Amino acid sequence: MAAGLKTIISLSFVLAIGFLLVILSCALFKQYLPLLVVATYVLAPLPNWICGRCSNPDDFGDSGSGNAIVDFGKFLTGFLVVMGIALPAVLAHSEIIRVPAMLMSIIGGVLIYGTIISFGMFFQEEQEF
Repeated sequence: MAAGLKTIISLSFVLAIGFLLVILSCALFKQYLPLLVVATYVLAPLPNWICGRCSNPDDFGDSGSGNAIVDFGKFLTGFLVVMGIALPAVLAHSEIIRVPAMLMSIIGGVLIYGTIISFGMFFQEEQEF
């Protein structure tokens, strides 16, 4: 799949909307704890990337079994993504932030993480053997 200029522009537009929603969820209600969602979604791909680099993909003798380092990276990434959704819900449940701020924060966070994943899919380098 070749990513063109339209793909870059559309993904950047969606990313900007995601950041706008998260920032508005903080600024409109004067409570800045939902900004933690941005940190979780920005940090979410890092464990997967680091553990993928630490594993040895060229090991042909152990190709049938699962790689514990890669699985641990996927677990941490999943934990951070779920935390990005659950954190605003917990904050709204404990009445630290309002429900509209929670909804804007969750939608914005999902847009941010979806854009990060889409960038990774469109601009992934193919491995040559």
